[in-house]
Amino acid sequence: MILASPHRRARSPWLARALLGALLAATMAGSWARTPPAPGNADVGGVIGLREAYLDPAFWAARLPEPDRVILDRAGIAAQNARMRAEDRSIHDLRALPAQLPRAQVLAQIQALSTWPDKATFGQDGAPIAPAQRSAAIANLALGAVPAQRPLQYGLVTHRAALRTFPTALRVFTSRGDTDIDRFQESALFPGDAVAVLHESADGQWWFITSERYSAWIEKRFVGIGDAATVLGYGQRGPYRVITGATAHTAYTPEQPRVSRLQLDMGVRLPVLADWPVEQTVNGQQAHAGYVLQLPVRNDDGSLALVPALLPRSQDSAADYLPLTPRNLLAQAFKFLGERYGWGHDYDTRDCSGFVSEIYRSFGVLMPRNTSAQAVSPALDRIAFAPEDGKARRDSAVGQLQVGDLVYIPGHVMVAIGHLDGRTWLIHDTAGGSWSGAGGKRVQAHLNGVSVTPLEPMMASDTVSYIDRITNIQRIRPQTPE
Repeated sequence: MILASPHRRARSPWLARALLGALLAATMAGSWARTPPAPGNADVGGVIGLREAYLDPAFWAARLPEPDRVILDRAGIAAQNARMRAEDRSIHDLRALPAQLPRAQVLAQIQALSTWPDKATFGQDGAPIAPAQRSAAIANLALGAVPAQRPLQYGLVTHRAALRTFPTALRVFTSRGDTDIDRFQESALFPGDAVAVLHESADGQWWFITSERYSAWIEKRFVGIGDAATVLGYGQRGPYRVITGATAHTAYTPEQPRVSRLQLDMGVRLPVLADWPVEQTVNGQQAHAGYVLQLPVRNDDGSLALVPALLPRSQDSAADYLPLTPRNLLAQAFKFLGERYGWGHDYDTRDCSGFVSEIYRSFGVLMPRNTSAQAVSPALDRIAFAPEDGKARRDSAVGQLQVGDLVYIPGHVMVAIGHLDGRTWLIHDTAGGSWSGAGGKRVQAHLNGVSVTPLEPMMASDTVSYIDRITNIQRIRPQTPE
C-alpha cells in the first residue's frame, strides 16, 4: 500500500541509545564484515550476495546470542495491544460505535475510501475502463440511499473475503498490461473476523463494513449477520487453535460445504469445542485426528450460525499464540518464503504490510493494516527519518537493527533478520526489487514474492538507495519511558 509522508517526531529512547552506541555499532559492523560467508560463492537465483544457507531460518537463529529470549510476554503483548487500540487512529473499536449511525458519518467513511483513481484506468484485457463501467461502480455506492440514521448491524466473516474500494468485482489497473496491482483491491478479512455493517450497495450484493483494522466493501455472501453479543464475543474464550502455518485448511466435507477446505491464514484464532463427544462424528468424520472448531457460516437468509468443522492435526496450528522470541519470528516469517506477492491480499496471498501483520498476528500482536499506518504508529517504538537526515544517522540505525524490526520506505516494509558479510539482511514481500550490480549498474529484478535480500545494495532508482529512502523504523518491544 502507498505510504503517506510521515511527520517527523522526537527521537525515541531507542535512537538515543543507538547514537550513544554508534562506536559499538561500528565495531559490530566490522565484525560482521569479517564473518566468512556461507559455503558457495554463487548468488542464489541471481539475488546479490544470497547464499543457499540464508534461506533457512535456523541459519539466522543459530547466529543469535539469545534466540529464545522472550521479547514480550503475554502481559506485555496485552499492554502493547491496548496501546495500539488507544493511540492508533487506524484501529477501530467496534464496541464504541453508536447503535444508530448518522448519515454524515456513513457518507464520510465511504467517500474517504471510494474515490476513482486520477490516472487512466484499464481492465483485465488492457482496454480502457468504459465510462459506463465507471458510472455503474459509482452508482452502486447508493450514497443517496443512506438514511438520516442507519441502524448498526454486526456480522462475522465466514470465508476469506476481499475488501474492495468500490462495491464491484471489476478489476481496475493504472498500467496497461500490469494485472498484478488491482487498484480496487484494498485488503482481506478472514473467517471469524467481526465487522460492523454501515451500508448496503444499490444491487444488494455488497456491505460497506468497518472491521478492527479497515473499512471497505465486502461481498454480503461472506458475512453472517448476528447480534452484538454473539459477534463481539466470538472466540473471546478458549480453548483455541491459532493457525501458525502460512495457511491451513479445514477438512473436506460434502456434508457441510460451507466449512469444507476453508482457508485459514496465519494468526487466525478460532474456538475449539473441546467437549465434543468422542463417539459423535463431525460432518461425517471421526474427530480423533483433528480439532473440532466452531466456525461461523451464513444462512440463506443472511443470518449467522455457528457450526462444527474439523481442523486436521496435520495442519500447522497451536493451542495459543506463539511466544514472541527471535527464533519464532524468523520461523514464522520464513513460512511465507516464496509465496507470490498479492497486492491488497489478492491471489489468496498477501502484500508487504499484510506479510508483517500476519507474522505478528501469530504472536497475538495487533498491527495496523497498511504501511502508511504501520510506519507512523504512535503505539510502536519508532525512529522517524526526514529527507535531510544524512548517511551517518541512517547507517547507525541500520547497524542497530534486530530480528523482527520493521524498515519502511515509501510504499514498502521489510523485516530485519540479521547481519552478515558486512550487510543487513531482510525478508520481505515485494513486487519488484533492484540492486547495484557489476560496475554499479542497477539490476532490476521481478522478485514478485516473499524474498530474502540484503539491504545495503537495494536501489530505489539509479541514484537513490533504499537506505536513502528509509522513512521510519519500527520495533515491537517493551516500552521505554521517553
